Amino acid sequence: MSKKESFTPAWTEEAPRQGTYRSIFKWGDPAGFKHPNRGFYGMIKDVFQMTDTDFGQPQEEGNETVECGQPIRLSDEQVRAFEGIVGKENVHSDDYSRVKYGAGKTMEEAMKLRKGVVESAPDLVLHPRAREDVQKIVACCSEQGIPIYPYGGGSSVTFGFQCAKGGVSLVMSTHMHRVLDFNETNQTITVEPGILGPAYEKMLNDAPEVFKAKRRYTAGHFPQSFEYSSVGGWIAALGSGQQSSYYGDMYDIVLSQEYVTPAGSFKTLDYPGTATGPKVNDIMKGSEGTYGVLVSATLKLFRYVPENRRRFSYLFPSWEAAVDASREISQGEFGMPGVFRISDPEETDVGLKLYGVEGTTLDKIVRLRGFKPMERCLYIGSAEGEKDFSKNVAKNVRRVCKAHGAMSLGGYAAKRWEHGRYTDPYMREDLNDYGIIIDTLEAGVTWDNLHRLHQGVRGFVKARPRTICMTHASHFYPQGTNLYFIFIARMNDVEEYKAFQAGIIDQVEKHGGSLSHHHGVGRMMAPWMERHLGTMQMDVLRALKRHFDPKGIMNPGGTLGLDLTPDP
Repeated sequence: MSKKESFTPAWTEEAPRQGTYRSIFKWGDPAGFKHPNRGFYGMIKDVFQMTDTDFGQPQEEGNETVECGQPIRLSDEQVRAFEGIVGKENVHSDDYSRVKYGAGKTMEEAMKLRKGVVESAPDLVLHPRAREDVQKIVACCSEQGIPIYPYGGGSSVTFGFQCAKGGVSLVMSTHMHRVLDFNETNQTITVEPGILGPAYEKMLNDAPEVFKAKRRYTAGHFPQSFEYSSVGGWIAALGSGQQSSYYGDMYDIVLSQEYVTPAGSFKTLDYPGTATGPKVNDIMKGSEGTYGVLVSATLKLFRYVPENRRRFSYLFPSWEAAVDASREISQGEFGMPGVFRISDPEETDVGLKLYGVEGTTLDKIVRLRGFKPMERCLYIGSAEGEKDFSKNVAKNVRRVCKAHGAMSLGGYAAKRWEHGRYTDPYMREDLNDYGIIIDTLEAGVTWDNLHRLHQGVRGFVKARPRTICMTHASHFYPQGTNLYFIFIARMNDVEEYKAFQAGIIDQVEKHGGSLSHHHGVGRMMAPWMERHLGTMQMDVLRALKRHFDPKGIMNPGGTLGLDLTPDP
């Protein structure tokens, strides 16, 4: 083997030192890593005209100790008041806590933290122990005009935690992760919002042991951030899991919620269906902490029968064929797959490199059968539920795919994707270490507008020389789907990145996509909300804001565009 072939970049393989910027912006498990394989690394070098020499020494790594640089604007008396509510041990004002709990996982935040740039931070970080603490905190803050920023698992990619006006960050996951009720008869569970995905799913899988239940259950919600996101965060941002085509997204799964707002506390009713006017429960879903603090939620449960899962994957000759087949599957009324994901030609090409398929015997076979690189499109999926139901879904998927010229790849590709579905984001830091950004934006879209949106966004991204733009659809409905754009570029300047990202959002809105499908709005999409929804709908949301939060203390600074000045 030649020296060139054996070269491996100095990928970081040590957990970040505690108290550093890197320990804040690093994705997921501090000791978790996934490095680009040789095929993916080779592609990166080719696209960006880089050599092994460019990967010899990482650039800004963010290993310096965190310095906040933002003065605390609360008085000693106010600090003591919060200590009296939650206890001294649950009030933190150190630099690290203030920066950590005032930041999420956006690319922009990571780029700035690598340079030691902190633009905003809460004055205090509070860890409430129960609903009663939250009620006292909200009452205190409302009386004195102190901003409140709820914080769940920390995985927001829309500036959901940016404490633009100081105040207090409310960390819900430290203590508020209890189960309040388990009702097997109704197949529901009521939990506090701070419980994280893995703990939530495990207790449901182990329901006979944990709750003395007759069956095992699943949440049915598996976002890519699953390991480090909370139930409250899923609801606040209206998240969709990777099996939402079957289970539904959080809008479908949440039956009732309990909130503490500056105007008072309330709990919505958990009936499965009512005709008692517009539902306040629906209004609060996706409100991103702008109306109040979520303190509990009742959610649907689903039977956990993994032994019935049917995995499948197909290769289509073109993106048009993959889209047409997906529409037929979604509208076929034989049941929806759980995992349901189609990749466009560029993502398929990158994926085959990433998962080590390119150049293998399988790759040679599919090429001989006419499935050409940069034309072929991968579909991976699985069917869930009762044994005969999942079997029937898989059978009909096969029928539709074959009718649209697809070649079956068996369950191999789906299994490979499942194996890495939570770990792929770990490659972000590796690429960022060498001046390469990787980021995502997603949009909901109707079937009749899908190709226009796909072509419009890709046209903008690809107009920037040597830029990768991968796209997939992964949440399906009879009326449409979503497009999830992943862009990779060699870019080290924050302002250049911000302008590039804003241009992509412009193209999404211009070509008829929603501003978000499952990441929420935060402050990132806020400048486009008025144009996207229109003044009439925004006025309704602002009226609700004035009702629940008359002093504007709940997650202020642009979240959902509620306290931004409309464009003239």
